[in-house]
Amino acid sequence: MPEPMNYWLMKSEPGECSVDDALAAPKATVPWVGVRNYQARNFMRDAMRVGDGVLFYHSSCDQPGIVGIARVASTASPDPTQFDPASPYYDAKSSPEAPRWLLVDVQVLRKIPTITLPALRARPELAELLVLKKGNRLSITPVEPRHWQAITGSGAEAPAKKVRS
Repeated sequence: MPEPMNYWLMKSEPGECSVDDALAAPKATVPWVGVRNYQARNFMRDAMRVGDGVLFYHSSCDQPGIVGIARVASTASPDPTQFDPASPYYDAKSSPEAPRWLLVDVQVLRKIPTITLPALRARPELAELLVLKKGNRLSITPVEPRHWQAITGSGAEAPAKKVRS
């Protein structure tokens, strides 16, 4: 029997990688580089599976919110930015033999009208959504199937069909 699907909210600053940037990438897929929090890294390493649903979220911008529906497109692998001294994500304590930081590829399936934080907060069925919890600053958070369904309007099934390459 297949394992149940997981759902995630993944934050990206639009100046770093916007939903439009991801859609313009080959196969609408981008490596999710720069995660430097152990809990978020562990989600990628231990819980994310190819095909999991992703709410693509713009953060640190004028209008933060969910801007796209995506899917996890690869298993976790070492984030190469940790080894590049020119990268803002460089980690001198990490080595190719013992990498600290991981990434997954994320494929955007479709852009949606921005669902802002106030709009999310206004929906009682989303009150327990982790991104709405005070003090939660994680760049990757799990999303309950009921929240996925409420936000996407779909059942807790696989995200929509793949974008054509």
